[in-house]
Amino acid sequence: MVGSELLCVNLAVVDFFCCICFYPLSIMSSFNHAWLGENITCVYYGLGCYIFGLCGMFTVAAISVTRYLKTCNSFFYAWLDGANLRIMCAVIWLVATLWSSFPLFGWGDYVPEPYGLSCTVAWKGYHTSAKDAFYVICSFACFTLVPVLLIVVSQCQTLYKVSRFSDTLSARGIRNNLRRTEKRLSVMFFCISLGFVIAWAPYAIVSFLFIFHKGDWYMAPEGFVFPALFAKSSHIYNPFIYFYFNKTFQRELRCLYLSLCSKLGGNRVGVHVATVPQPPFPIHIQLHERGRVKKPKTQDRTHSKSKSKSKVQCTSDNGVIGRPVYTCWGSTSKNSSNILNTKPAEHCLPVSI
Repeated sequence: MVGSELLCVNLAVVDFFCCICFYPLSIMSSFNHAWLGENITCVYYGLGCYIFGLCGMFTVAAISVTRYLKTCNSFFYAWLDGANLRIMCAVIWLVATLWSSFPLFGWGDYVPEPYGLSCTVAWKGYHTSAKDAFYVICSFACFTLVPVLLIVVSQCQTLYKVSRFSDTLSARGIRNNLRRTEKRLSVMFFCISLGFVIAWAPYAIVSFLFIFHKGDWYMAPEGFVFPALFAKSSHIYNPFIYFYFNKTFQRELRCLYLSLCSKLGGNRVGVHVATVPQPPFPIHIQLHERGRVKKPKTQDRTHSKSKSKSKVQCTSDNGVIGRPVYTCWGSTSKNSSNILNTKPAEHCLPVSI
């Protein structure tokens, strides 16, 4: 996997494990009408969701920058290949894990959200201490605003470049599969990036406004619930966007579905063996090692099925009698009702090797 493919796999891993490992705890708390567990489950949920949230944001930003370099600056894109791209994915996970672990050492904290069904960073810690204020400000400035700006600027530049190049080729009457594929990929990554920003923007705005209020009186609990649910939906529609725009993925998924259906159906495969009928009329082939072959003066017109070979004498170019030549009877691919005897056609000359 090269280019944006590895980053797409990294984003899929983030979406999958975040939905499997953390969201069930919030769902069970919703049925309980209160947070399940004590502070340790709150820290587990807040830490895990923050790690995977930062990884998702950094991955989308990396995809946007990678697409921009591939479209607008191929010199730097050549560097983002192979081992360097895998190192980038490792750095994304490392930075997200380190920054999310700071609340465990006194820089910030993980507390239940106002509606009490999930946990997040203590945004109100801005008013408690200088360390908490520094952590909250850096979380918004460096780990939210900067990635969002990279995503928006890179995707807009990429889409503009691809559209302009596509219009230029269309004006010249040039149409090729590469241009259509590149345009489709650019639109796909633009939709993924735009969906991520739109999904997390309401939650980021509500959390940012929550910093400047010591209490939660300025907004009802429902005002926190819907942005949080909308942000969590970003893990759901990414696969649908990828499936809609990626034709190769559709084809592979269709083959996988057919394979599973054949296995569940008992793996019954029907095989039809076609037999080739042997025509009843043979052809005459005469073989000789060297020299020319002269036609025999007499031919056996009453050749029976039991007689498969007949000896004839042949002469070479110098008139010397050579070794005997064997005639063999083979099958022909033509089957015509006009052929009434087994005599070879006059225009068919013997073959000599």
